[in-house]
Amino acid sequence: MYTIKDLYDLDHTIAKDYLEQFTYPWEALQGIKNMIIEKGKALDPAEYDEVSENVWVHKTANVFPSAYLGAPCIIGPNTEVRHCAFVRGSALVGADCVVGNSVELKNVILFDHVQVPHYNYVGDSILGYCSHMGAGSITSNVKSDKSLVVIHSKDEEMETGLKKVGGMLGDYVEVGCNSVLNPGTVIGRHTRIYPTSCVRGQIPENAIHTNMGMIRKQTSK
Repeated sequence: MYTIKDLYDLDHTIAKDYLEQFTYPWEALQGIKNMIIEKGKALDPAEYDEVSENVWVHKTANVFPSAYLGAPCIIGPNTEVRHCAFVRGSALVGADCVVGNSVELKNVILFDHVQVPHYNYVGDSILGYCSHMGAGSITSNVKSDKSLVVIHSKDEEMETGLKKVGGMLGDYVEVGCNSVLNPGTVIGRHTRIYPTSCVRGQIPENAIHTNMGMIRKQTSK
C-alpha cells in the first residue's frame, strides 16, 4: 500500500521514467528540482514556451497574469493556473490540471487531471491521477518538533530520513474541504476524505475517512 506501483498509474505523468527508479513515493522528493530542469530542456519548443529561465508552459495552458511561476516548473497542456496562484518552484504540473486562486505549490508532482482549485497548500507531495483537494485543504509537510518524518501504519513505521514530507495521494483520491493531511500521510487509490478531517498515517485504498477519524471500506466507488 505504500509503494509507487500501489498508488499511481505512471502513464499519466511525464515523470514516469523518473518515478520508476523508486519504490516509495517520498524517495522521489529530493530529486524533483533536477528532474524538472532535465525534462524541461528536452521539451519540444513547438509545444512549450520557456517563459523565463527554467519555467516551461505548454502553449495550450492558461496562466492568469496575476499568477507567479517560480523556477523550475513545467505547466502541462490544457492546464489552468488561476488568479494569484503561487508556484514557488520545483513543481511539475501535468495535463488538464487546475491550480486555483491563491494556491501555493512547492516541490510537487501533480499527475494529469489533478485539481487543487481553492486556497490549497501543497508542498513536498505527489498527487495522483484525477485526485482532487477541496477548498482550504492542505498538506502539512513539517512536524511541529522539526524531527524527521516517519510513515505510520497499524503494522509498521517507515523512516523517510526527510524533514519535509507532505501527502502522497493515490489516483482518484478526494480530499474534503478544510482538511489537513499531516506530514507523511499516504492515501490509497479511490479513497475519500471527509471535510474538516485531520488525517495522519496510511489510509487504505477504496476507503472513507470520516472527520471523526474513523475509516471504513467503500461499498462502491
